[in-house]
Amino acid sequence: MNLFRILTIGLLFLTIQSCNQFNKQKNSNNLSEIINSYQDHDGYDFQKYPLGLVTREYYKNQSDFANKLLLNLASIDTSFLNENDKISFKLLSFELNDIIHYYEYERFLNPLLSDAGFHSSLGYMVKPLYNYKQVKEYIQKLNAIPDYVDQNFVNLREGISKGMSQPLVIFKGYESTYNDHITKDFKDNYFYSPFMSLPNDLTNSQIDSILYEGQKAIEESVIPEFKRIKEFFEKEYFPNTRTKIGISETPNGLEYYQNRINYYTTSTSYNADIIHEIGLEEVSRIRKEMEKIISDLKFSGSFDEFFEFLRTDERFYAKTSRELLMFARDISKRIDAKLPKFFKTLPRKPYGVAPVPDAIAPKYTGGRYVGTSRNSTEPGYYWVNTYDLKSRTLYTIPALTAHEGVPGHHLQSSLNNELGDSIPRFRRNLYLSAYGEGWGLYSEFLADDMGIYTTEYEQFGKLTYEMWRACRLVVDTGIHAMGWPREKAVKYMSKNTALSLHEINTEVDRYISWPGQALSYKIGEIKIRELRKKAKDILGNKFDIRNFHEVILSQGTVTLSILEERINNYIKKTKNE
Repeated sequence: MNLFRILTIGLLFLTIQSCNQFNKQKNSNNLSEIINSYQDHDGYDFQKYPLGLVTREYYKNQSDFANKLLLNLASIDTSFLNENDKISFKLLSFELNDIIHYYEYERFLNPLLSDAGFHSSLGYMVKPLYNYKQVKEYIQKLNAIPDYVDQNFVNLREGISKGMSQPLVIFKGYESTYNDHITKDFKDNYFYSPFMSLPNDLTNSQIDSILYEGQKAIEESVIPEFKRIKEFFEKEYFPNTRTKIGISETPNGLEYYQNRINYYTTSTSYNADIIHEIGLEEVSRIRKEMEKIISDLKFSGSFDEFFEFLRTDERFYAKTSRELLMFARDISKRIDAKLPKFFKTLPRKPYGVAPVPDAIAPKYTGGRYVGTSRNSTEPGYYWVNTYDLKSRTLYTIPALTAHEGVPGHHLQSSLNNELGDSIPRFRRNLYLSAYGEGWGLYSEFLADDMGIYTTEYEQFGKLTYEMWRACRLVVDTGIHAMGWPREKAVKYMSKNTALSLHEINTEVDRYISWPGQALSYKIGEIKIRELRKKAKDILGNKFDIRNFHEVILSQGTVTLSILEERINNYIKKTKNE
């Protein structure tokens, strides 16, 4: 080869490298600009609307903005992006499409769930106040309640007129969401509680002013508005709600349900029939494991009689709220001690165990994780529902704790928040149920590896929670795609889970009011367990559970397809080492 050819090839190689580098930088920069546009976008004036804006015009503008960004994303050649950028590209596309679908399917016309709503969500702003700025912001929010209520009334009335209300059956006991805030004395009002313990560095003049404004806000903007909410629900909304429970009975209902399936599974691979069949198969598998435990316990009765025994025997229930909370805290600390053996990276932010607030407890689930922002001085909280102790089984607390606290939601979401600038801001705040709830359910499975279930009853509790999520696949699709009445859903849950009847009724109402969300848990968990088995089978002695979990968690919230791609790359890399 002569010198000229060598030089030519060398120059060509350098040119290609230079072009590739240019294209990488160009596409990465373009993506960053689009992401920044999304992150910096203010859809409304936060000073004017401190509780948010929920008008049709707002959601139309959000949809238009999302469409514009999607067009911009289409100009990016993803082949030149690194892994982190490719993940950001896919996740942003996913979120933008959901913003568009939110408007297209007019989801803002139905801002209610069986255990939540625009009005009950106001309770989440009741927190300790640590400085004067927070105090002023809280008073501002209280005074914004009338306008916020007006906006939601407009949407709810339109929803009723279009047949898009929630069905009446889910609202049994719903009066607690507003009656509890209609107090005779402002000092007895839940929204006044932050004023009972003000920051120590305030002057006497500031305190006097705050207490005056706080009282005024409660008496003029809180109590009257909850009276108005009560009147609206009981005289206008409830009498005009739809009678059939399935979302398929609403305009474009089946199409909308498929959209929710796609969103909550983060996939287009499923439809109602496929998910229903997966659910039936999982129910059958888990039932066999349950029957083995019943046999090992030498219980002489039937499967149904064992459930009745669990629901009625006093040994399985706490006698006081304190006892229930103390047991949950004990499990939490036992799991904490096991974490280093299973995880390379642990969150810096701690978490507490606290009761579900009384104002929302009657219609609330058995437990839930309530996180905080990255820079907040507040910890995360694992909430335990101490309402109606006869419905809160002790033998399910280990599984519940693993799911809501660690290694479940607190660990995953805190690590997500602590990724810092390694991922875009929108990803630090992103939550996708298939990933997050899939991880939560997988954490219940992982707690078994940690030795957290110490009795056969606790093992059964783990299985009944897994069965609960498997039943969701059957019941959710049954209700929303197959015309199941509520009674059939309750009966199916009662026959196959050891959940209390109170919890079963609460859960079924939740599935009715929130189509598709309940599917995410089991679908996500199945995928994570499937990927773990695949990695272990292929890697053998090279498989390290800590490395596997690091891959699962180190990029934060992702879709299941992204997760599978990352695990496949991990397997390939580890195998070749």
